[in-house]
Amino acid sequence: MEYYVYILKSLKDGSLYTGFTSNIQERLRSHNSGKVLSTRNKRPLKISYFEMCQNLEKALAREKYLKSSKAKELKDSLR
Repeated sequence: MEYYVYILKSLKDGSLYTGFTSNIQERLRSHNSGKVLSTRNKRPLKISYFEMCQNLEKALAREKYLKSSKAKELKDSLR
């Protein structure tokens, strides 16, 4: 199964949220409908970045990297 690692940008305050999913469009709908507690007050959100991973382990590792300070340059370019 393929997974997607994504970064959402809040159109309300410009903050970024990183996550992973197997269905990126459905996950975006969940975020924008308020079903995800951590982004509920940041709506509306848009996908600013995503990449496909071949399996869950790679998606988790990539998400961890994107949440780290090592990915600062990428995150700064999305703001």
